[in-house]
Amino acid sequence: MRRWGASRMPSSSAVAWCVVGALVAVQLTWFGMPFGLWVDAAIKGLLSAMLAVGMALVYRANRVVNFAQADLGTVPAAFAVSFLLFWGWPYLLALGSGLVLAVVLGATVELAFIRRFRNSPRLVVTVATLGITQLLVVLGILIPRWWGKNLVSERPDPPVDWKFTPSFQWRFWEPSGPAQVILSGNHLIALFVAPAAMALVAWFLTRSRLGTAIRASAERSDRAAMLGIPVGRLHTVVWALAAALAFLALFLRSGIQGVPLGIAGSLPVLFVALSALVIGRMEHLGVVAVAAVALTLLEFGVRWHYSDAPGVAYALMAGAMFVALLLQRGSSSRRDSDATSSWRGAEEVRPLPTHLANAGWVPTVRWTLLAVVVGGVVMLPRLVEVDTLIKATALIAFAIIGMSLVVLTGWSGQISFGQMALAGIGAAVSATLTTRWQVDLSLTLLAGGAAGGVAALVVGLPALRLRGMYLAVTTFALALATESWLLNGRFFGWFPRPSANVPRLPLFGRLDVDNTDAFYWYSLVVLALVYLALRGIRRARPGRVIVAVRENERAAQSYSVGAVKAKLTAFVISGCVAGVGGALLVHGATAFDVANYGAGPSFDVFTSAVIGGLGSLGGALLGALYLRGTRWFITDQAWQLLSTGFGVLLVLLVLPGGLGSLWVKLRDTAVRLLTGSKVDDLTPDAAPVATDQPAPEEVSAR
Repeated sequence: MRRWGASRMPSSSAVAWCVVGALVAVQLTWFGMPFGLWVDAAIKGLLSAMLAVGMALVYRANRVVNFAQADLGTVPAAFAVSFLLFWGWPYLLALGSGLVLAVVLGATVELAFIRRFRNSPRLVVTVATLGITQLLVVLGILIPRWWGKNLVSERPDPPVDWKFTPSFQWRFWEPSGPAQVILSGNHLIALFVAPAAMALVAWFLTRSRLGTAIRASAERSDRAAMLGIPVGRLHTVVWALAAALAFLALFLRSGIQGVPLGIAGSLPVLFVALSALVIGRMEHLGVVAVAAVALTLLEFGVRWHYSDAPGVAYALMAGAMFVALLLQRGSSSRRDSDATSSWRGAEEVRPLPTHLANAGWVPTVRWTLLAVVVGGVVMLPRLVEVDTLIKATALIAFAIIGMSLVVLTGWSGQISFGQMALAGIGAAVSATLTTRWQVDLSLTLLAGGAAGGVAALVVGLPALRLRGMYLAVTTFALALATESWLLNGRFFGWFPRPSANVPRLPLFGRLDVDNTDAFYWYSLVVLALVYLALRGIRRARPGRVIVAVRENERAAQSYSVGAVKAKLTAFVISGCVAGVGGALLVHGATAFDVANYGAGPSFDVFTSAVIGGLGSLGGALLGALYLRGTRWFITDQAWQLLSTGFGVLLVLLVLPGGLGSLWVKLRDTAVRLLTGSKVDDLTPDAAPVATDQPAPEEVSAR
């Protein structure tokens, strides 16, 4: 498989192959396992490789990380296995039917959802794929119930009656004895079908006219459209192809370890695919496929040695990803610049012109609404029960963490899928200072923020050398490694255990904040201080520089602005804010539980920030209130659907700019009614011009 659009393999590909070879060497040298288990892991790695290749295809076509890649195969795999087991269809007929359903499903998802977001920021499309994932998982679980059956424990029999139990030793055998792994006909079929399917995809992309058109549109979709190439139709083909690969991976896996309903898109499977994508730089399909196999071998090898701590494998894979990023060179090509700019879609909220903000009843209405909101928030402890107030306090902490994403994504244009990991590091440091040394609460919050900032700096250094999605995948690796290794009590013991109490010590040694009401008000003060601090940073030179680099990096560099320094500044500020939010969250819960700071909660925070709108700090508040509020404060199950994948898709389809864009529309409508202004009158004030500049006619005269 060759790199799309390249006639020869660049040096970056050679570096990627070296990383893959190093992964295999590490596995064989330090994490050896029985030969039978090694073969089983290699075959499962081939199935993961098909998922990774499908994700690479979609990324190259749409510049989107498709989190629904694995679940695109869930629905057709559930149908195919049901046909095979419950209706007694022949194996090949069930396989062919599932393949046809997968192609139709992939094309339908692209036409019904992805194409509707063709003009939306790639961040919005990424969140939409998370919503599609939940919908497909639910459908996959419901399909077997049409037959009144359950596929969880079912394994279809292979058409080939073949079994083999490896019983011979090899050089990398573990002295503890062989693992009794029985290789069946399903293993044999997967061993031949998976490489053949990926080879067929490579042939299709490089030898067929349609594949050539797909590669051309992936390089420059705008230029391809100008030349008459049907880019939208080609994207539909790509999604259909990705769905076919996902179906083959899950259908073949069902014969080996059962149908993975509900867990097809689980985080470990997703992590292997994303790690392979980073090693292959999102484009070298051959490297992506082999890297997925190597990572799976490493994962199984580590699990063989640390059966009670599988998180070590994620930490090692995250380390391999960091090394791959450090060794790879940055690219300054127009294609990579376009790929990066397509993720910078968070436009800041347009302020009202000065003459309208102070006109008529506008100031009165604005201050009245502000007084009502502030009064209601302050008086909330007198209006609700204790359990509701505890949830409201946690919502404030999540809103602060959401603000950190506004800084990183809204201002800087960078993406993080591991923001809760930074919050978890800040929470662990803050809780440790409280439980061991009884440090003042205000200082523990500052220490948590500093810890989050340092962690963000360490993670951001290797990823910011490259463009595009590398920082997002790196932070996702941080989230998994933090949950399973860095904050795992089996490996480190410097932080409190989940059973330990994290007390709320008196503030400044005098003010008691231990009761629920006092800590809620204290959280409100912290939220206000963070909001004001970030607002000041945005209006000061550091904030303007960060936004300038986001808007036009090359133009900013021409004015001697350090682009990497600006991005790292944004990431450090974001990490500090996330650390403060994590410290507030752990003291609100009075216990430290690492499960609250893993990859799953990180995706929730990212989703809430995008739903709320990344164009303003208030969007983080709206997003947290929407996602957490519908789960915690609404008891009606029908309305709770708004926080599921269906609700996320619905909001993004109606409001691609998030709830913040709805607030802006309502504000503008109210201003028009109060002042009688027109649409053009809402244009922001122009930047002031220096009075010592000559007039245009003077310049022409000279």
